[in-house]
Amino acid sequence: MPAVDATVIATYSRRMRLRTADGSEVDARIKGKKLRPVCGDHVEAASLPDEPDWIITAIQPRRNALDRPNSRGQTEVLAANIDLLVVVAAATPKPDWFIVDRYLCAAELMPAKAAVVFNKTDLAEPDDSAILDVYRKLGYATFATSAIDGSGIDSLAQLLRQQTALIVGQSGVGKSSIINYLSDISKQKTGSVSDKSGEGKHTTVNSAMLPLRGGGHIIDSPGVRDYAPALNSQQDAANGYREVRAAAEHCRFANCKHLREPGCAVKAAVENGEIDERRYESYRRTVFLAERLSVKRY
Repeated sequence: MPAVDATVIATYSRRMRLRTADGSEVDARIKGKKLRPVCGDHVEAASLPDEPDWIITAIQPRRNALDRPNSRGQTEVLAANIDLLVVVAAATPKPDWFIVDRYLCAAELMPAKAAVVFNKTDLAEPDDSAILDVYRKLGYATFATSAIDGSGIDSLAQLLRQQTALIVGQSGVGKSSIINYLSDISKQKTGSVSDKSGEGKHTTVNSAMLPLRGGGHIIDSPGVRDYAPALNSQQDAANGYREVRAAAEHCRFANCKHLREPGCAVKAAVENGEIDERRYESYRRTVFLAERLSVKRY
């Protein structure tokens, strides 16, 4: 049978679950060792005579991809062809907003739209979600949600309608519980925060694309304890922060890193309160990360 177009809707190491153009779902394996399909990829696949598995023969060009550097300094793709990146933090485990910022940096560079969700509001202190105002002022869609009572999730569902979205965040923030509200067929395994470490337990082993009630799909991904985008230069870091990118147009020097240079409009914007100090610190950390990765890679 000749190869047909299909979409990767679940990954299990070297095995995949595909949805073909007619809506059928089939299991598949990968031809050769060089192909590395991920959830959301559009691929070419063919059935095999007298075998239940199909075989993936090619990956079609990606519109965008969420990636990260691996331990060898190589770029690892996590998901592809994404309309919207949904970054989830929560009242527990303790939110790491620097991780949120690095995901948003990645979304800017892909490029893809992005939203920030603060979950478990039923466990939060009254002011815990105030940081969402920082992201809202930057133009990101923001949501305060509770997977316990469903508050805020209907509004999130409206944003996700007819989108292919990827949901990411620290382990234990409740991504799977949110998905269980959004998708009729999803009963994702959920887990609690580790009492010993205070960090989330990993409950999602493989990526999976699930249909949403209002149309569209959401890709669940394994929870992380840290994340960094794959950056090629300091300029990538600057382009990944909306407020830095905008203010940088007024810097004295075109190659300003916005760290110690004179005439830096970014630092001036931080000093006068136009750029949030914590976001600027997040940018600085991302620059240093880009420099370390550059040294390791080259």
